[in-house]
Amino acid sequence: MGYYVRVEPNVRIYVEDINPGGNKTILFVHGWPADHNLFEYQFNQLPKRGYRCIGMDIRGFGKSDKPWEGYHYDRLADDVRGVVDALQLQNFTLGGHSVGGAISIRYMGRHNGHGVSKLALFGAAAPSVTRRPDFPYGLPKEEITQLIGQTYNDRPKMLENFGDMFFFQYITEPFREWFFQMGLQAAGWATAGVATAFRDENVFEDLGKIRVPTLILHGVHDKVCLFPLATALNKGISNSKLVPFENSGHGLFWEERDRFNRELTQFIET
Repeated sequence: MGYYVRVEPNVRIYVEDINPGGNKTILFVHGWPADHNLFEYQFNQLPKRGYRCIGMDIRGFGKSDKPWEGYHYDRLADDVRGVVDALQLQNFTLGGHSVGGAISIRYMGRHNGHGVSKLALFGAAAPSVTRRPDFPYGLPKEEITQLIGQTYNDRPKMLENFGDMFFFQYITEPFREWFFQMGLQAAGWATAGVATAFRDENVFEDLGKIRVPTLILHGVHDKVCLFPLATALNKGISNSKLVPFENSGHGLFWEERDRFNRELTQFIET
């Protein structure tokens, strides 16, 4: 079931609500530059186990409205709050991939984890994607600046290149095209705007505000959000558990989908 949630007078967020009658709810926040369809291989399986799976397209991506502004962590976290309030979600698991993980962490800090009973982070773009004087991990700032420049000059080529570094395991040509087309659904300015956010912003101050059990799943071969980010999250979030995925890059939800689904459901059940 798909519908729209109005989060600002002129901005609607698209929501896909699978198995609304499920007795356990997971709200998925996708990563850059995709949309909720990134979690197809969770949506195929988890409802069979009684889960209600909700996928939202962040503003500017997928079927959501594509306003000119609002592509920073505070506003993106506020959009999550808008969805949570509209759907009256309580006692749910918040799951975020890549920049969706950073948005989820900001939600926990900015909105005091409203309604969230457990947090799950998948290849999260946190606490900082870029290297900083006090954080020597992550990517050089210039690399992301380059990515933003490519977005403005030849976005299809940028998406193709990004797809090549996204997965560690072999992907078929049709699968590559599926991933590519997802990226094309976004607005160019939104793609650049969110990339600018994950280049310039961080969520260090939000980590200490997380009070719920937290699962950190991260591909060892991740070239987008390097594995030391997961170690930093594990240290910064009390009551967190880190599970390395030895055969995955940034796309662990597909590359090791059976294990991913198992780890996620075990975490929620316990």
